Amino acid sequence: MENQSDIYLTAPEMSGLWAQYINDTASICINTHFLKKATDSEVRPIVDFALSVAKHNISFLEDFFKKENFPTPYGFTDQDVVPDAPKLFSDTFVLMYLRQMSMLAMAASSATMSLATREDVISFHKHVFNEAVKLQDLTRHLMLKQGTYIRPPFIPIPEKVDFVEKQQFLAGFFGKKRALTSIEITHLFVNVQTNNIGKALITGFGQIAKNEDVKQYMLRGKQIAQKHLEIFGHFLIKNDLPAPMSWDSNVFDTTASIFSDKLMMFHTAAMIAAGIGNYGMAMAASPRRDLASRYATLIPEIALYAEDGANIMIKYGWLEEPPQADDKDELIKN
Repeated sequence: MENQSDIYLTAPEMSGLWAQYINDTASICINTHFLKKATDSEVRPIVDFALSVAKHNISFLEDFFKKENFPTPYGFTDQDVVPDAPKLFSDTFVLMYLRQMSMLAMAASSATMSLATREDVISFHKHVFNEAVKLQDLTRHLMLKQGTYIRPPFIPIPEKVDFVEKQQFLAGFFGKKRALTSIEITHLFVNVQTNNIGKALITGFGQIAKNEDVKQYMLRGKQIAQKHLEIFGHFLIKNDLPAPMSWDSNVFDTTASIFSDKLMMFHTAAMIAAGIGNYGMAMAASPRRDLASRYATLIPEIALYAEDGANIMIKYGWLEEPPQADDKDELIKN
C-alpha cells in the first residue's frame, strides 16, 4: 500500500481537517464546562462521551498535522473557558444541544468523506461520523426516556399513490393553498427547532458576553431568531400542526464569565452557517411558492448577520484564517 503521506492533501481534505480541529477545540471548552456543572446522573456520561471524542480527535489531528508539516491551527484553549463558573444552561438543554451538534458533525463528516480521496483522511472522518451517530443515539434514547424529546408532527398515511395534475400544486400567493407536503413539514419543523436552540444559546451568550459589540450582536441574533420562529410556526399552525417547544426557560440568569467572546462569536457563526444551509435545502424542497419565497427572503437577512459577525471577529483579531490557494499575481509581483 502506498504511503499516504506521499499524496498531497486536496483542498476539501485540508479544509475538512482544519475545520474539524477548530470545532473540536471549541467543543472541548464548552463540554468541559457542561461536565463540571451537570447534575443529572444520566446526562453526565453523555457529556463525558462527547468530550472524550473531541479530545481523541484533537490527539489524532495534532499527530497528523505534524506528520504532514501542516501548521496546527490555533483554535481554542483553556483560556477560552472558565469551567467552574456558574451554570448557564439546564442539563435538559445541554442534552438537546449535544443532539444538535451530533447532527452537524454527521453532516460535516459525510460531506468531507464524499470529496476525500486519501484513505487515512477518509478513515478519520468515518470515525468522526460513527461517533456522531453514537452521540445522536445516546441523546435521543435519554430524551425519549426523560420525556423531553419532541417528535415531529404526525400526518395521515396516504390512501394511494397520486401524481400532480394541476399547477395549483405550486400556488401559494393567491387563492386556496394546498396542504403542506411531508417534506415541507419536515423542513419547517427542523428550522423551528434549530432557531429555538439557537435563540436559547445566543441568549445565554449575550448574558455572559463582556464586549459591548458582542452583546449587541447576540441581542440582534435573538430578535432575528424570534422573527423566524414566528414565520415558520405560522405555516405549521395554519395547517393545524404543532411547532416545537421553546428552550428559553432552560437558560439561567448568570452573567458571570464562562466562555470567551471569541469562542461565542465563533460558535454563533457556525450555527448561522448551518442555518443558511438548512434554509437553502428547505427552499429547494418546497414547491409552494409562498413558502419558497419566504426562505428566499430570510436567507439574505441571516447572511448579512453572518457578515456583520465576521466583521466583529476581524476587528478584534478573532477570525482564524483557513488554508488558501496561492495568489499567483502577488507572487509574480514579489
